[in-house]
Parts: sequence; C-alpha cells; structure tokens
Amino acid sequence: MRKIYMLIALAALPVMAWAAAGWPANYGGVMLQGFYWDSYDDTYWPTLEAQADELSPYFSLVWIPQSGNCGSGTSMGYDDLYWFSNYNSSFGTEQQLRSLISTFKSKGIGTIADVVINHRKTPNDWFTFPTETYNGVTYKMTAADICANDDGGATATEAAKEGVTLSSNNDTGEDWDGMRDLDHKSSNVQTIVKAYLGFLLNDLGYSGFRYDMTKGYSSSFTGMYNAAAAPTYSVGEYWDGNATTVASWINGTKVDGEIKSAAFDFPFRYTVRDAANNGDWTKLAATSLASQSTYRQYAVTFIENHDTEYRSSSAQQDPIKKDTLAANAYLLAMPGTPCVFLKHWQAYKQDIKGMIDARKAAGITNTSTYSRFRSNTNYYIVKVAGNNCGLMVDVGPGAGTVTSAQYTEIISGYHYKYYLEKTAETAWIDKASGKYSSAFDARLTAVSATDGAKVVYTTDGSDPTASSTQVESGSTVTIDKACTLKAGMLINGKVTGIVSRTYTFKAPDEEFTPYTFNVYLEDPTASPNNWSAVYYYSWDSNNNTQQDGNWPGTQATATKTVKGTKFYYRTYTKTSKDYYVNFVFSQGGTDAGNHQTVDVRRVGGDAYFKVTTQTNKYEVEDITDQYKSTTLTGDVNGDGVVNVTDATIMINMILGTVTPDTTVADLNGDGVINVTDVTALVNIILAAE
Repeated sequence: MRKIYMLIALAALPVMAWAAAGWPANYGGVMLQGFYWDSYDDTYWPTLEAQADELSPYFSLVWIPQSGNCGSGTSMGYDDLYWFSNYNSSFGTEQQLRSLISTFKSKGIGTIADVVINHRKTPNDWFTFPTETYNGVTYKMTAADICANDDGGATATEAAKEGVTLSSNNDTGEDWDGMRDLDHKSSNVQTIVKAYLGFLLNDLGYSGFRYDMTKGYSSSFTGMYNAAAAPTYSVGEYWDGNATTVASWINGTKVDGEIKSAAFDFPFRYTVRDAANNGDWTKLAATSLASQSTYRQYAVTFIENHDTEYRSSSAQQDPIKKDTLAANAYLLAMPGTPCVFLKHWQAYKQDIKGMIDARKAAGITNTSTYSRFRSNTNYYIVKVAGNNCGLMVDVGPGAGTVTSAQYTEIISGYHYKYYLEKTAETAWIDKASGKYSSAFDARLTAVSATDGAKVVYTTDGSDPTASSTQVESGSTVTIDKACTLKAGMLINGKVTGIVSRTYTFKAPDEEFTPYTFNVYLEDPTASPNNWSAVYYYSWDSNNNTQQDGNWPGTQATATKTVKGTKFYYRTYTKTSKDYYVNFVFSQGGTDAGNHQTVDVRRVGGDAYFKVTTQTNKYEVEDITDQYKSTTLTGDVNGDGVVNVTDATIMINMILGTVTPDTTVADLNGDGVINVTDVTALVNIILAAE
C-alpha cells in the first residue's frame, strides 16, 4: 500500500509542475488572436462564439481583447477603466462575454484575457479612478497610486496645481503619456491587481492572461501577480526584437527560481518579416526564443498582430507584405506555441487547417527540437522532431526543389510544402475538413516506410477495409457533395493509419440576396433635445467603408410616422449575410461635435432608435422592439390598421416599384418578400374582418 501511495504522489508531480510554470512544457496547442485593430464586428462576442465548433479542432486557446467597459465610444480595450463592475464593452455585453467563455470551455478552448495594468484611464480628470465593489470589497485607486514621474513630469505639475499627492516611487519601466501609469510598488495597486486577476480567472472563467505593454513596469511584478493568481497560461508583450532582452524579461518573472510567464517571440516575428519582405529566406536562421532550447517552452510565436498589421494608407504599421502563407507555414511547423492572426485565419482558413493537422499528426510541441536541412535565399527547409514523427517544412519561392527519401509530401500551397516522416505510418488527405463552395479533388497519400503501400477509402463515414475502394498513393478523389471521407493505408492485407475529413458545401438557401433596410431615428429636433437638423454618419463592416460621407455625414430629410411617432430615416443595402452598418447621429453643422450621439453598432436590418440623455455625448436607446408589431400584424404602411392598402404596397415591393422593407413585409421571416407573405397578409385581413 505504501508503494501505491508513493506512485500516486510521484505521478502527481508533473501535473503540479505543469500548472505552476509560466507556460506548460511539451504543450502542443495552437492559439488564435481573435481580433485585429477595430475588429468590432468580427470580434463581436456572439460572432466568435458561433465559430466554436469550427475553431475547437484547431485552436486550444483564443486571445480576445480587454473585455471591460472603457467609458463612452468604441474602444479596443487599451484605455482600460472598469476592472470589476462593468463588462459591457465595444465587443458585446457581459452576458455575451460569459456565454462565449463558457462555450469555448465546453469545446476545449481556453480564453486568454488581455490584461492592461501598466496604465489606467481617468475619464473625467487627471486623477480620479472609478470606485468598484466586488464580493463585498471596495477597490479604489487614488493619485497616490500614480508613478511620481508619470507623463514625463506633466502629471506631477498638474498634481501640484490641484493639491494632490502622487506616489513617491518612479516608474519601474518605460513611461507612457497616454494615461496614468500605475505604481506597482504600491500595496494598494498590488491588492487590486491580484483581486482583478482572480476575478478574470475565477468569476469570468478566463484560462490565462496576455499582459499588455510589459515594458512599462518591472517583470518582477508579472511574476508576483502570477504567483498569486496561478494561471495555466501567461504571456507578456515585451515588444523587443532582441532575443537576449526578451529572455531577460522572462527570467525576471521568476519567483522562488521558477519562471512565471512566457513572452511573445518578437525576434521570431522579425526574422520571418525580414525573410519574406526582403526575399532572403536565409534570414530565418536568426536567433529567436523558439530557436533556443532554454526558452522555446516560453516562446509564443507569431508573424502578425494588431499592432504590426497594415491598417490603412495613413497607418501602415509594419506588416509582412508578401508570402503570408509561407510565413504561416513556417510558424505552424516550428516549436514554441504558435499564435495565428485572425485576418490570416479568415483569408487562408483551409491552408491553415491543413498546417495544424500536420503539426498535430507529427506531435510538434513548444519544446520540440529542429534542425536546418538546407537553405539559400530562395528557400529554407527545416526538419522538426515531433513526439510522433518528423515534419519537414519547405518555404520560399523555391519550395519543392529539394526532397528527402525519408519524407513524403502531404500538403502544399503558394511557396510552401509540408512533408511527414515515413515513420508516421499513416494515410493523409490533403484537403482539410470544412465548408467548400464547389467540387474539388482531394489527394490521398500513404506515408509509410513500406514501398508500394496503397490507400483505401470510403465516403460514407465508415472505416475503410481491405475491400474498400483502393487507389495508388498520390491519387485523387473528387468530392462534390457533403460527406465524411476516411482513408487508410493497405499493407499486406491490413488497413492502418486511418484519417478522416468531413466536408460540407454551401447550400442553395445559403446564397444571400442583398436587400435594403431603413434606420429610423425618433425626431430629435423636437423637445427636449431641440436639434437644428439630423445627420447620419456611418461606416460598415466592409473595411469600415463610410456610407454617408465624411463627418458629420449626410443630412436626413425623409420622415415617416409610425404609430403616431415621427421618425427620420435613411436607407442602406445589406450586401452580405455578415454585413453591418455602424452610426453616429448628430445635428451637423459647426456644432456637430457638441450634439452627437455615442456609436450605435452592428445594425443589419430595419431598426428604430431614440436620442436620450446627454453626458459627454447623447445616449441612444434601441426602441426597435416597440415597433416590431408591424412585422407581426402586416401593418406595412404603419398607419395602425391592416387592410388592402398594405397588401397593395407589398405587391408593389415584389414587383420592384416600391423599395422592399423586410422588417415590416417579410411576414414568414425567410429574408425575402414574395407571394407567401402576401398570402399571409390576406389571411390576416380576412381574420380581422
């Protein structure tokens, strides 16, 4: 019995160490950065949650923006304000956030919180932070929690004017003049940060942290906070291209000799950028965290993020300008924990799925070893030793010119190829699971040390047997309908190494037909607001394209009375299923800035709004629900009754002589206005009579 207890205790040791480190060793997961700059539509919490089933086979972690409320207007979260009490952010409500985290967790995805503690917002003056109460404890930062040399001394000057006292401690890192830099030597700051991190993990349900701007304060505080919170995953944004400097930050997080946080591998990112942008793939040999056995466990590798991406002609940042696919291929084959950028996932989804499938098949982890096979300016080839077998990645314009007898090609794309070591002893299907728009050919390959191994396959979801359809390795099968394709190797009459892919196709009813919709604003020119005019300023989810011109937009002149209430309105066209328009309403003219509303986001159909109270900006109430009865009753013209006039208008909508209004005329809710809706309306009229 004593031996059994000893074995149990010994077995528990790796688990305890795994949980205590700054990032797990031998970790095979891949992370997705679930946002980009101004990704308010694509990172809307319900939008991300709806993708959980598709994301979960490929990503173990998803990093999302700082999720607390940042005050009025839209925000990416880096002007953090509320830490405990308000989680209605620019990406959705607190309820939607909790639902996202819970759904991700149920699918095996951990959610990584963006933790912004270098600085904090004081919305109304230089020194006043919000007072928040959580679990019966009140948390309040004061001017004494602000670094003495904040904002290059400007904060101290202001403090002297107002008669307040700052901390006596200078900043322990780099200064930033955007907001108040917090003094992490302050016991009050430490108490509040620890409580905040506990709230993120234990209340909201996050799995770990991404620490923003860690150059702004000493790495020892990250170690202190993680020692208290004990997250499984922690990664710091120490933005520096020098691998030695980043490694020094990692070592600085040690508590009792144990590293407490990983770091983003900026050196890795810059080597890939230089290789791709300069067309010299030998640059991939440069030193990074992932290239060093001591630090690759703590290397979260990436090739693009929200700060480096191209944003616009006036904010070009520092993007990878070409060979993005090859860059991702290199990222996803190498040790470290890869973090895929959301825009790359959206643009190259099927390729990236295939790369992650290959990574998992080889068993590559953040502590895998690798060696350079061959390289020149035109290509770079690396062999990575996974837990299951080797994976060889070949990237650059010259990819594919060099092969190895020990490896078999499994997938390829623009300027990249992947090869599995033949010891893998598995079949391979080169098209990843997913939804396709048209028929395609999937290549079936036997990855085996046995020459002449055949491939057998089925398309009905059953495991292939020796009597299933048999083809030569490298043959293709045409997929033209939804199916589960399974393939295995046939060697000496036995089937082994079965792999599976599930394919679906876009159904005819998924084809989207554009339609127009109206956005109504209850007349704000009347009392109590007394605006002099009504202007709509809008931008859509298609690259933030303006729909009403430059600020303050276009004056609304069309009006409609609905249920006795006067509304101004403008008409927009929904061009795709995921298309939305965002708005700011104002009175225009030279005083538009003083008479404008907060942002109204994600409008994709007929909607009704009302201007309410004004603080810095006017608040807006969504009153669409109060007018939905028109949709249900068939009161198309909004006069309060349902009669032949409504049916005539609906028929004219179908004929195209009247702009269709899907909110009021689409009675069966199928997204189009047709004879079925007219029939339903006639039945409503007959029932009324």
